[in-house]
Amino acid sequence: MDTLSIALLAIVVLLLAFSAFFSGAETALTAASRPLMHQREISGDARAGLVNRLRRDKERLLGSILIGNNLVNILASVLATHTLTSIFGEAGLAYATLAMTALVVIFSEVLPKTYAISHADRMSIAVAPTVRLILILFAPLARAVTVIVRILLRILRVSETSGQGAQTEEELRGAIELHKGGEEQETRRERIMLHSILDLGDVEVGEVMRHRSSVATVDASLPPAEIVREVVASPYTRIPLWRDKPENIIGVLHAKALLKAVEERRGDTSNLDVAALASEPWFIPETTDLLSQLQSFRRRGEHFALVVDEYGDLLGIVTLEDILEEIVGEISDETDVPRRGIRPQRDGSIIADGDVTIRDLNRRFDWGLPDEGAATIAGLVLHESRQIPDPGQVFTFYDFRFQVLGRKGNRLTAVQIIPPGKAA
Repeated sequence: MDTLSIALLAIVVLLLAFSAFFSGAETALTAASRPLMHQREISGDARAGLVNRLRRDKERLLGSILIGNNLVNILASVLATHTLTSIFGEAGLAYATLAMTALVVIFSEVLPKTYAISHADRMSIAVAPTVRLILILFAPLARAVTVIVRILLRILRVSETSGQGAQTEEELRGAIELHKGGEEQETRRERIMLHSILDLGDVEVGEVMRHRSSVATVDASLPPAEIVREVVASPYTRIPLWRDKPENIIGVLHAKALLKAVEERRGDTSNLDVAALASEPWFIPETTDLLSQLQSFRRRGEHFALVVDEYGDLLGIVTLEDILEEIVGEISDETDVPRRGIRPQRDGSIIADGDVTIRDLNRRFDWGLPDEGAATIAGLVLHESRQIPDPGQVFTFYDFRFQVLGRKGNRLTAVQIIPPGKAA
């Protein structure tokens, strides 16, 4: 083998190294984490900012890298073929084909791309400056290729923007599901919270409100002293006032405003006009989504709203805390009335109060019970059974077994739920 052949083979090896760089750079820049690069750019990382700028023009980026990659691969194949045919004659063509196929696949494609996909963030930052120079070098050729491709796509009537666009909600949900952490239970809670934020626009206040049957209210026609005693005994700071009938809410009384008025009168409540201290009630439709209601709470600077149906009849109340609990879970303080709510049993079944929402059960146990037809577990049993069952009756819906444990009037107070695969 003469000196020229050795030199040509050395050039082939160099070209294969360039090919490996192009392949690795393409994979790293396309696979690098978009949120991480964005955050690092905000933090002042200039190279992360360069990565983001390169990725914004994907057509130019991929076009330039592919042009460079194909140029070096073709040139390496030509030189290898020329060198081996000069050494081995016509058999060199077969040797060159086999050798270049193996070398390109292993060392210029699979190896660099495997490394790049495993270290995408770090490698993208490392190669970004060099890739920028390549983009400048191949800019005229890349533009020409882009024009030709667009013309061909128009001839074939293929949309250039198909499948492109901003990150969709489905992608975000997928990214949340892929989120991993050291503590499985902690990671699960984080996923639930992130999903709950995305769900705010899809959940209506009617699904999370407190029903009027469990809302603490005060009759405005009672003597002021009696109203003061009821407000002081209540664990809540905002209490609806009604007149004539409990559904006729005339205002919302804040305990602080009432106690301040009593203090100003040095405890004399004989001439206290409690109704005048109450703020005007704020009525909202049950179909209001939680995201809109949260924004309304912020805009109005209020924490309390009364929920009505399409006929204007009172259904219940919703508070800012109710919406926040949809995200972070139940929030309790020293004045909250303990809720029995959900009680897991040793046999794998769940005993739930009838007013426990299906959303709470689904989030806590990763179930998939539907909540379109009913908001609470009692409502689901009533909706699916098409009757008001007696205690002891058992139903099976969606592979779950439901046994009615308690009933008060027409309201189911407790239900035992046996998930699929659990013993009865």
